[in-house]
Amino acid sequence: MSAPAEIGVIGGSGFYELLEGAEQVEVTTPFGDPSAPLSVGTVAGRRVAFLPRHGRDHEYPPHRINYRANIWALRAAGVRQILAPCAVGSLRRELSPGTIVVPDQLVDRTSGRVQTFHERGAVHVPFADPYCAHGTAAVAEAGGEGVRTGGVMVVIEGPRFSTRAESRWYAAQGWSLVNMTGTPEAVLARELAVCYTSLALVTDLDAGLEAGESVSQDEVFKVFAANTERMRSIVLRAVELLPAERTCHCARALDGITMPFELP
Repeated sequence: MSAPAEIGVIGGSGFYELLEGAEQVEVTTPFGDPSAPLSVGTVAGRRVAFLPRHGRDHEYPPHRINYRANIWALRAAGVRQILAPCAVGSLRRELSPGTIVVPDQLVDRTSGRVQTFHERGAVHVPFADPYCAHGTAAVAEAGGEGVRTGGVMVVIEGPRFSTRAESRWYAAQGWSLVNMTGTPEAVLARELAVCYTSLALVTDLDAGLEAGESVSQDEVFKVFAANTERMRSIVLRAVELLPAERTCHCARALDGITMPFELP
């Protein structure tokens, strides 16, 4: 790699490319291979590493993604700030398909996924505020009125969509969005003191909001495809706006913690 990356972008369903003429970089990790080689290029003078979380051909379903390898590979490449576009269902009628939301909280309803890098030693990383405030501000400025900030994203195991009863229960808790990849991705980024910001594109109203209607994969992919260039534009602008010096709580997440392994 000609120069380290400083910003990482993890693309979700329908978001497979970001940089033109990028250098392909193979990264090995103690946890296996990431979903794909990193594509590393320059945006507005800043080095960016792009990684499609589901693989180049969408070959990895949410519960089979090697999240640890993905986050480790990005940090090993120099990344300290991550922007993470993803597809979500809406649990609020006012968040209609095509809306872009930067959530400020998440609820984990996954099961069976490896949630941590720590396999020995008592290490407890603060996670009260899972997303980077500075990253959120950058995306909000980049998207202007086209981006809404705040709200709770509930992450489910998948790969199936929610039942109508589950969807109604999530909405009754006051949650805003439902997704399948937000954890452990955000958790693992925090464990390596990497900033993480989610850009959630609403692709559908979840099953519990519309009587007789349900979510389909085809519907999700169509809405994401229709908004790919818009998302790409916001991400590239946000890259320019991310602070060069990190003074957020993410950067200090490991203060006072003795790590049982050497950080990449």
